[in-house]
Amino acid sequence: MGLFNTMAFRALATGALVMAVSAGAATAADVITVPTSTPAVLAVHDEGGFDWGGFYAGVYGVSQSSPVGGSQFGVGVAAGVNAQFDFYLVGAEVAVQGLTGGVGETSYGQILGRAGLVVADDVVVYAAGGYGLDLGAPDESDVLVGAGVELSVTDNVSVRAQYLHGFPLTGANDKNQVTLGAAFHF
Repeated sequence: MGLFNTMAFRALATGALVMAVSAGAATAADVITVPTSTPAVLAVHDEGGFDWGGFYAGVYGVSQSSPVGGSQFGVGVAAGVNAQFDFYLVGAEVAVQGLTGGVGETSYGQILGRAGLVVADDVVVYAAGGYGLDLGAPDESDVLVGAGVELSVTDNVSVRAQYLHGFPLTGANDKNQVTLGAAFHF
């Protein structure tokens, strides 16, 4: 039995050696990878939306009604400046308009402050308040309060609709004013 044990031991040892060598070779082998291309980088174009900040000037049509002046219509010019902070907008504007109809022709000037929200890249909703002054007869001045919406139509042009109510400071003539206009932004 001594010979059998020696042969069995040699067979077991040889088998174990073959298994160990083949297992070591199998774990030592790494998967060979060959890159087929470089990672694709997509260019991202950030449009950033309309730039509401800066100076602007525009023209508008106006309809104004009041108990003393009746219904008046006209055209006006406006110039202003806005500052945009994230989705907040603040600004100031001066405007002069010529009105006809009702009791006759007159001019009306106004100074407005605006504060609003950029609700989409190309849409602003805002509240407006300020001071209005009849530059002709009758001699009246008003506190103006209202709101509006402005829409960008190109990179530099916007259109807007605005409503203002005039609370009289001098005179007793409430005013309701609706304007539709366009502005060029610099």
